[in-house]
Amino acid sequence: MKKTILVLFASISIISCDYFKKEEEVKPEPVDAAKDVVLGGDKDDNGCLASAGYTWSKLNKECVRVFSGLQLSPTNNPSSDDATLCTYVLFDEKADNAELFLPNQDESIVLTRKSEGQPYVNGEWQLIPWKGFVLKKSGEIVYSGDGEIGNKVSGSLDSEEIPITE
Repeated sequence: MKKTILVLFASISIISCDYFKKEEEVKPEPVDAAKDVVLGGDKDDNGCLASAGYTWSKLNKECVRVFSGLQLSPTNNPSSDDATLCTYVLFDEKADNAELFLPNQDESIVLTRKSEGQPYVNGEWQLIPWKGFVLKKSGEIVYSGDGEIGNKVSGSLDSEEIPITE
């Protein structure tokens, strides 16, 4: 009987030691603060991802990249290559409406034209198709551009401009 109790006591001791060892091993993982950060979580009220260059277009009713539209440079500093000073224009499918995205302004402005060849107008703003496009505010030209869509690339890689040395 003593042997049975001794074996039973030894078995219980081994099992209990194993139980406490497992309990010690189960530790909560430390929380990594970096896991809680959501990259690209800067969506606006319309779901546009600003960090990827998207903004809401009232005209097209979707998220767009304004810099893929018509770029107009400020007339008070026409030689500036700083795209943050430029305004961008997007048109609807029929080109009856134009949407202005002005620098340092959260809301875009939608301009409408009555017929082809006429200026796009909204209050004090006028977008006139002339040698590209001219944007006027209260009758004064504030932006102009060549009418090319997309970002401009300064300089040229034409073979005539690159000196060839032998």
